[in-house]
Order: sequence, then C-alpha cells, then structure tokens
Amino acid sequence: MYQNTKSKVYKPDLIYPDLSYQIVGILFDVFLELGYGYRENQYQKAVEIALKNSKVPYSKELPVKITYRGEFLATNYLDFLIDERMVLELKQRNRFNKNDIDQLYNYLKATDLKLGILARFTRSGVKFKRIVNLV
Repeated sequence: MYQNTKSKVYKPDLIYPDLSYQIVGILFDVFLELGYGYRENQYQKAVEIALKNSKVPYSKELPVKITYRGEFLATNYLDFLIDERMVLELKQRNRFNKNDIDQLYNYLKATDLKLGILARFTRSGVKFKRIVNLV
C-alpha cells in the first residue's frame, strides 16, 4: 500500500526513497536545461555539477574489481556511487537493453549495494529504472 506524505508517494518497502527521489529530480533538472542530443559523458559532467550543487555525496568513475573464485578478472567503473549507498549509471539512448540492466546488477553484486538507478536521456525526457540487489 502506498501512502502520501507531504505530497511524496512512498511505498513502505522502498529502498532509500528520499535519496532516490533527490537523484531522479537532479536527472530531470539536467534534462530540462540541456535537452536531448548530447553524448553520455556530457550528461555525466552535467549530473556531476548538479550533484555538487545539491551537496549530494558522490564518487565518480569508481573502480570495481570483478573476481571469480578469488581470482581477478577485470576492473569496471561505476558512473557514480551516491552517498556510498547507491549506484547511478547513465545512458544516452532511446531504450534500455538487457546488457544495461545486467551491467548495473553486476555492479550491485560486486559492491554489495542494494540499489542502483539506471537512467537514460531520450528525446522524450529522462527514463529510469530502479534495480534492486536482493542477494
């Protein structure tokens, strides 16, 4: 059951609702100012500026080591680690694909974090998915 608390809609079992709401708001602000058609790294820079201005703690391009049975396989890089609790991955395309979702889910598993937001900047605005690590 959802409840309305001061014009925000919450679901009781939602992970990090206030932080999620703030991050999604930042993404929409960036899109409203820039619009569509920029490269992914340009949106990343704009989001970083917005995070700084909002005083949201974050790390950018954080390295994540991927291992198998204790052996190093590769290093991947998160777009953003937000408040040491959430991964934010940005894409500039019109659709999410399975690889995008799998990539974020694997980041969550590798970092032992519970929540990631996968966001894309499209012609019609910002689209996002919350990806939850239940393991």
